[in-house]
Amino acid sequence: MTVDAISRWIIRALLPLFKQSPALPNSSARARERERERERVMVSREHKRAAFHEKLQLLRSITHSHALNKTSIIMDASKYIEELKKKVDKLNREIACTQNRIDDNTLPMVTVEALQKGFLINISSGKSYPGLLVSILEAFEKLGLSVVQAKATCTDTFRLEAVGGDIQVARMDAQMVKQAVLQAIKTSTKSSDPE
Repeated sequence: MTVDAISRWIIRALLPLFKQSPALPNSSARARERERERERVMVSREHKRAAFHEKLQLLRSITHSHALNKTSIIMDASKYIEELKKKVDKLNREIACTQNRIDDNTLPMVTVEALQKGFLINISSGKSYPGLLVSILEAFEKLGLSVVQAKATCTDTFRLEAVGGDIQVARMDAQMVKQAVLQAIKTSTKSSDPE
């Protein structure tokens, strides 16, 4: 064998090794990169697990749960939420009931002031009823009072300011007029209730 042949043989034998050697650092770099990615994923999972555990403990303390595993804690929280919903519904019903009682028991404010030739009648209410104005005017008519001047609002609230007078006024006092107006209001509000 000549030196050239031996050189060629060595080159042929070593050449594949040289071609593979650059691949070794790349594959080890890839392996290192994969290892780092696995570590990042594990750290991320640990952070998520720790955050989840912390949230579970917070949920456990809020709901006053004595459970230790996550399923029981979540079930206790679900029951707690249902209880809170029931309490809210109950409170809303109580508020509505109280509001209805207030509305039902609140009669309009009536003031009657005697004038020289009649009465000044002021009626105000937070709620207007159908036919309320008609009932009040009919009460005036029954008393023999004619309305000389009136201002009325009957949309959402009810307000009436009327000056009434007639020949029969001398026989009446302010209390009689007030009682007649209140009776007309009670009759009108009861007849307009859907019950």
